[in-house]
Amino acid sequence: MTAAAVIESVSGPVVKALRHAPLSVGEAVSVGPAGLLGEVVRVSAGQCTIQVYEETTGLRFGDAVIGSGQPLSVRLGPGLLGNIFDGLLRPLQQGGEEVQYTVLPLLEAGEKVQAGQRLARLEGPAKEQFVLVPHDLPEGVLGWIASGSAGENDVVARIALEDGSEREIGMIEHWPVRQPRPVRRRLAPNKMMVTGQRILDSLFPVARGGRAAIPGGFGTGKTVLQETLAKWCDADVIVYVGCGERGNEMAEVLHEFPKLEDPRSGRPLMERTVVIANTSNMPVAAREASIYTGVTVGEYFRDQGYNVTLMADSTSRWAEALREVSGRLGELPSESGYPAYLSSRLSEFYERAARVETLAGKKASLTLIGAVSPPAGDFSEPVTSHTKRYVRCFWGLDRGRAQARFYPAIHPLQSYSEDAANLVEWWTKQGNPNWRAWRERLLVLLEEQANLERMARIVGKDALPAEQQVKLLCADLVGNAFLRQSAFSKVDRYCSPERQTAMLGALIQFFDAAEQAVSEGVSPDDIAGSEFYRRMARMNEEIGEGEADRFAELIAHMEREMATLKRSDVDAV
Repeated sequence: MTAAAVIESVSGPVVKALRHAPLSVGEAVSVGPAGLLGEVVRVSAGQCTIQVYEETTGLRFGDAVIGSGQPLSVRLGPGLLGNIFDGLLRPLQQGGEEVQYTVLPLLEAGEKVQAGQRLARLEGPAKEQFVLVPHDLPEGVLGWIASGSAGENDVVARIALEDGSEREIGMIEHWPVRQPRPVRRRLAPNKMMVTGQRILDSLFPVARGGRAAIPGGFGTGKTVLQETLAKWCDADVIVYVGCGERGNEMAEVLHEFPKLEDPRSGRPLMERTVVIANTSNMPVAAREASIYTGVTVGEYFRDQGYNVTLMADSTSRWAEALREVSGRLGELPSESGYPAYLSSRLSEFYERAARVETLAGKKASLTLIGAVSPPAGDFSEPVTSHTKRYVRCFWGLDRGRAQARFYPAIHPLQSYSEDAANLVEWWTKQGNPNWRAWRERLLVLLEEQANLERMARIVGKDALPAEQQVKLLCADLVGNAFLRQSAFSKVDRYCSPERQTAMLGALIQFFDAAEQAVSEGVSPDDIAGSEFYRRMARMNEEIGEGEADRFAELIAHMEREMATLKRSDVDAV
């Protein structure tokens, strides 16, 4: 094949070449004798600049650059689930024999078909999947469709087009990673993605098709929280992108993920998971591409009709890759050395999240959750501040809470959820019409706690009025019984919306009863030393799923003991 250009200079992942034939920006190219994968990022008169996604050691002046005529694309198919890939979706594990799938036709020969329509169902070793009519295919007639066993590379259908030509359809398709996949229409984000973590679902919920960020310094629990969400959230498919994390951290993830059990099916979690691993010692340009690869895989499974959640760990390392490549391209740096287009690149990534109606008419979603690693936990640095512009949920991790072994270490006064307003009706359907009011009451209480604790450090807690002391008591109960949730506890590692509603109801009744008792002269210390307070503080560990009657019993016990405290106070007077 004739070379489109020849190498003029090499600087890390950036190659400059003298152009002999037309090349376009975004085109995938083959660089050098080894055919290294690259992408054209700049074209000028007689010259082009290429970003190479592999190690460039060994490239020399005069080596050929061959154009593909196609944008940078990845190979999508049913074999993605349960496997581990690099940043360009190339398998990291040695492949064995070709996997066979059972093809179950959904249409018959002679039927009209259109782009995005389901042709056949595939049954294999992982989750059920579908063969779809390619998005770029005009309306046609199904001429033939396979039935029975077939391999991933086999033809499973033939479609006759209006111009008399015929198109062969397989299980595999190629898609440009920087181009969003089309949908019929976007839907309102009014369905909650249940995570099973109370501080998220009840205080800072994320909608299906939503966008969330988890910023936090080193050691605050970003990776552990993402693994917990991957295991317990109600997504059908998990895409985990390790973009630029340290090799030992990624090795731990790759070691732990295959051992995790899917709590819903009892099967290995990997059966519904795709892992894209690109550590900090891998080629820096491939790290930049891994984010787009991951979101393209997520859109592929969304178009299959599934609710997909993508975890990116971490977007800060991805932004650092942008910064390094930008420097080698000679671009003028912006704040903290990042390129001026950092914000627009973050926007391109997060805006691909959506709850949609697919071209096949199915309701599905892609939810994006990106971890951010700000230096020294500084949330004002560029990656965190720009990310806040494009996410609707901000789950800020706090080093102090993490060091106090408070899990999840999400700081309730540094976090927010813009999706909450859209989820009131969802919570009402779950049996909690009071969710909005209860949520607001907890957040106000936690803010009052912060103010009162500052005052108590100056004058002493005992110098505060009883009404303020009981607020601190209630806030401590919220922290210990509701916000704290151990990932290692068999009882409390997951909390359903029904159980969260029961716990919230018990807390609200306690607040009302405690404030009333203090107004009638009961000491906050007497309430704190009571048996029912200790039981309330342990309810997250002692009352499990499906035990709503025990919450009713706890509330009744609380009301009896509170009445006893009031009588004791009257008798003392």
